[in-house]
Amino acid sequence: MGQIQVEKNVGGIEGLHIITPAVHGDNRGYFTETYNQRDMHEAGLDMVFVQDNESSSTKGVLRGLHFQKQFPQGKLVRVIKGAVYDVAVDLRADSKTYGKWYGVELTEDNHKQFYISEGFAHGFLVLSDEAKFCYKVTDFYHPGDEGGLAWNDPEIGIEWPHLKGEYKGTADPEGYTLEDGTPLNFSEKDKLWLPLKETFKF
Repeated sequence: MGQIQVEKNVGGIEGLHIITPAVHGDNRGYFTETYNQRDMHEAGLDMVFVQDNESSSTKGVLRGLHFQKQFPQGKLVRVIKGAVYDVAVDLRADSKTYGKWYGVELTEDNHKQFYISEGFAHGFLVLSDEAKFCYKVTDFYHPGDEGGLAWNDPEIGIEWPHLKGEYKGTADPEGYTLEDGTPLNFSEKDKLWLPLKETFKF
């Protein structure tokens, strides 16, 4: 193995992997390889990426939980500024872990990356004042193909960190805040996603 360490099938869920690159630092700063196809191949990960994306978000923003239905995307995600709590939920109908979730904190300091295979819903909550989030995907964005899953569905039971509030039957975040009082910030479409029993299955 070269410059990365791979923890495969985290949380006992096949298809979810934590990737930690080697970071070489000195008094000038640091250097790290954020992606190396050869190292990934040696770890048994042979995905091919076709697009890179980047987003910037402020504290309390929750993006998700998203997926594409007919053109599912594998995602290799990381944070280059700030901190987020990143979550994937298994939507593969024939999976023994269907409906199970796994979450990991990704920060500019821990340099961890999270690979989410096709067939999962994905989202993240911003924990820092600002976060810059980068991700590589295995298929292009297809307008009109996006689906979503309610971030707070009690059947799934995601344990979002530093969160206060009670489920009121919908994905609308009204009444939820972070522990410091920061309200959650959602897109209008993310307020409308349905719970697991009513959403798409792969």
